[in-house]
Amino acid sequence: NPNDKDAKVTFIDEVGDHWEEYNVFHHKFLVWLANNGYDVDKVNRMDAEELQTIIEESPFYKATANDVDWVQKVKMQGAIQKWVDHSISVTVNVPHDVSVDLVREIYETAWEVGCKGCTIYRDGSRSGVLVSSDKEKKNELSGTVFELKDYVPPKRPKKLPASVIRFKNNHEDWIAVIGVLDDKPYEIFSGRAEDTFKLPEYVTQGWIIKSYDEELHNNRYDFQFADREGYKITIEGLSRSFDKEYWNYAKLISGVMRHGMPLNYVVNLINSLNTQEENINTWKRGIARALKKFIPDGTEVVKTECPSCKDKDSMIYEEGCLHCSSCGYSECG
Repeated sequence: NPNDKDAKVTFIDEVGDHWEEYNVFHHKFLVWLANNGYDVDKVNRMDAEELQTIIEESPFYKATANDVDWVQKVKMQGAIQKWVDHSISVTVNVPHDVSVDLVREIYETAWEVGCKGCTIYRDGSRSGVLVSSDKEKKNELSGTVFELKDYVPPKRPKKLPASVIRFKNNHEDWIAVIGVLDDKPYEIFSGRAEDTFKLPEYVTQGWIIKSYDEELHNNRYDFQFADREGYKITIEGLSRSFDKEYWNYAKLISGVMRHGMPLNYVVNLINSLNTQEENINTWKRGIARALKKFIPDGTEVVKTECPSCKDKDSMIYEEGCLHCSSCGYSECG
C-alpha cells in the first residue's frame, strides 16, 4: 500500500499502480555471501555498481538468464522431455533488444526437439515483474525505459508501396492513400472519391511516386496502380484534392509517422484533435480507422476501460480493432 508509513515506491505504472523494485538473489548466492563473510542485509542495500563487483567475484558470474545460450537451453529441455510423460516447460528469458530471428529460432527449435511447452519472456515487456538491473533511465510515471534522441526519418525512396482505404466523411465517399516504408505507414494522402481519386473499387494497393515538377518548381506526388490486366495507370497530383484544412492535418500526421511515433499513439493524437467543424471530425475518424489496420496485433492500449467488463488493463489491438483479452469484447462487433 503506497500510503503505508514505510512504503517505498520506485515507480507508478500506466494504470496508476505503485511498485517497489528490489534485488532478488538466488538462495545459493545468499549461501555463498554468508560463507564468505558478507553481511547479506548490507549487500541487499548496495547500489548496482557495488553489487556488480561482488557478483564478479562469485562463482555465479555470467550465469544469469541473459548469459546462457537460449537455443541450447531449449534443446536441453527437449532431451529431458523425451523421458517425461507429462508436459514440462521452462521460461526462456531474453534481453529487451532480442531480434525477431532469434525468437523464431527458439520456438522452432523447441518444436523440432519435441518440447510440449515453451514460453519466451522479453525483459521489460511487462512492468511490475522481474526486470534486469541495467542502468537505464525510466519515466517515473510509467516505468518505461526511454531516452530522448534526435530522430532522423529514413530516406524516402522515389516510389513507395501504398494501401488504398475507403471511408465515409460526412456522408461522402473518401479515400486514404497510405504510403508504406518497411511495413510501417510513412505518409498519408486523402481526398474525395468523386474528385481526383476516381479509382476502381477493386484497387486496394498501388504506389506513391514522388517527382519534381519543373514548371511549378516543387515536389509532386502521383498515384500509380495496376489494372485487372496488369497495365499500370498513373493519376497525377495526389494533393490536388486537398482543401487547405485537410492538407495541414495530413502533413502533421505524415510528419509524426515518419519521425517514428508508435502508430497507436498516432491514432490517439488524431482522435484528440479538437475542431468545431463536423466534416473534420468525421474525416479524422476515418483516417484513424485507416491507420488502425497497420497497428500490430497484440499492441496494448493503456488507460482504456473495456466497455463490457470494465477491465482497465486488457484492451489490445487485433486486426485493426480494439479487443478485450478478458471478456472478448470487440469494438468492431
